[in-house]
Amino acid sequence: MSRPPVAVFAIAPWAFHDVFPADLVDRLRQSVEVDATVTFTSFEGEAAARALAGAEFLLTGWGCPRIDAEVLKAAPGLRAVVHAAGSVKAIVDPVVYERGILVSSAAVANAVPVAEYTIAMLVLGAKRVFERAGHYAAGADRSAWQQGAGTGLYDCTVGVIGASRVGRHVLRRLRDFEVDILLSDPYVSPEEAAEMGAELVDVDELCRRSDLVTVHAPALAETRHLLDERRLGLLPDRAVVINTARGSLIDTEALTRACASGRVSAVLDVTDPEPLPPGHPLFGLPNVLVTPHVAGAQGRELRRLGEYAITDLEHFMRGRPMRGRVTAEQLARLA
Repeated sequence: MSRPPVAVFAIAPWAFHDVFPADLVDRLRQSVEVDATVTFTSFEGEAAARALAGAEFLLTGWGCPRIDAEVLKAAPGLRAVVHAAGSVKAIVDPVVYERGILVSSAAVANAVPVAEYTIAMLVLGAKRVFERAGHYAAGADRSAWQQGAGTGLYDCTVGVIGASRVGRHVLRRLRDFEVDILLSDPYVSPEEAAEMGAELVDVDELCRRSDLVTVHAPALAETRHLLDERRLGLLPDRAVVINTARGSLIDTEALTRACASGRVSAVLDVTDPEPLPPGHPLFGLPNVLVTPHVAGAQGRELRRLGEYAITDLEHFMRGRPMRGRVTAEQLARLA
């Protein structure tokens, strides 16, 4: 009987047991040989060299070192990198593709909780919940927090910037609400946008027409400060901006000024810089909620990433397409 192929874990210990609990490791062992007592966050040293020498698969996650030419030299038999997290941009060097190694990511699975967070914040943001809760807690007159004129998601226009994995999940979920949906994405046609229930517009028009704007674009040179002072100025009064993508997509100083004026509100799960320094003005504004990059998979949700990664590895072993495959062409446009 031939020996099964070998897989090696490269994921931070804090995430390992939630992403790959014991029953998933047992399932994994039906396809590959793997040592669940060892997981690498560095590929330096003798132990890593021995593991890489026989590895055909790398099962990666948060904390995985960059997979570059030196790593590939140490892993001559590597066939696939299966990432049990979101973007592979930080860990996969282009040389991986030059070697013909397949790359898969569980970004689709990680997109689900981000989209759920986004929808929740759209609902709460439209009701101006955070600002009104602050008035309530401060003992303000009831008229300051109870009056809901001009609030609520019903009949709003929601602008979605980026038909990414998360953006597409958000677009699908928005169909359950009675809202008008605008989409801005240079890689989507008007027909494709219509199929997703949205009207395709440019970013300027999206800002002018949207009551709420949610950002789901990648961090690229051309998207840095996509929402700058000028575009923030196009937003209607009392607009809400939600960012669960990358902090660099929004000019933080310009957003701070817009929110401090009371004209715009914001929900930020990502910031630039990240984390924001203690005492940053955004923390003290009643119409701003800053959360510590928690929209993605957390706690019980992490298991979904392991399940997705193992399923992709099983597909590879059976000669079936990997659902989360990331091509070399896609790598440049990833978040």
